[in-house]
Amino acid sequence: MKSLLTHFTNSVKHWYVSLFIGIIFIIMGMYIFTTPLETYVSLTFIFSISFIISGIMEIYFSIENRKILKGWGWYLTGGILTLAMGIYLLMYPAVSIVFLPFYVGFTLLFRSFHLLGFSFDLKEMQVLSWGNVAISSVLGIVLSFMLLANPLFTGISIVSITAITFIFVGVASIVLAFNLKKLKDFPSKITETLKAKINALEEEINDQLKD
Repeated sequence: MKSLLTHFTNSVKHWYVSLFIGIIFIIMGMYIFTTPLETYVSLTFIFSISFIISGIMEIYFSIENRKILKGWGWYLTGGILTLAMGIYLLMYPAVSIVFLPFYVGFTLLFRSFHLLGFSFDLKEMQVLSWGNVAISSVLGIVLSFMLLANPLFTGISIVSITAITFIFVGVASIVLAFNLKKLKDFPSKITETLKAKINALEEEINDQLKD
């Protein structure tokens, strides 16, 4: 039986991957705010690069944590989808302003649902701040739907919706990263007395299992 303390210490590998992805998306969002609608399509290359980088990092994260995360397959799927969308936009940069928001919105929508699922995993682990990830993810979902249905929101700039969506998805990723770090750092904050009690309990359970 694996030690409980060892399990927690090794529970999440490379928590900083989510932090890097979040930073990338927030920088993207802030940059998009400075882009006029007329040059929106010119952002295709930037969209593609950000999706490719985040997709590769997410695939790596999911594979490294496949024995720990329950729904790691969904995380892997999200990474593959993001990577595929990035490659597609890189190969076909001449996307019209009609279809580009659809591609970007769909990718961000899937990522938002992905992060929402992650927040419920945190809830199962009894992480109190799981709600912060959930709220940011829900806002990302709402904004992604607005981006996909942009013709219905003619009074709102497509540039602004895209930028805000990127920022909320980035915020959710960063909050998630720090929550994962808390889980990883948890054993170091346990007192030696409590560690001894946990180890004694584990030994007792192991003895009972042997009998």
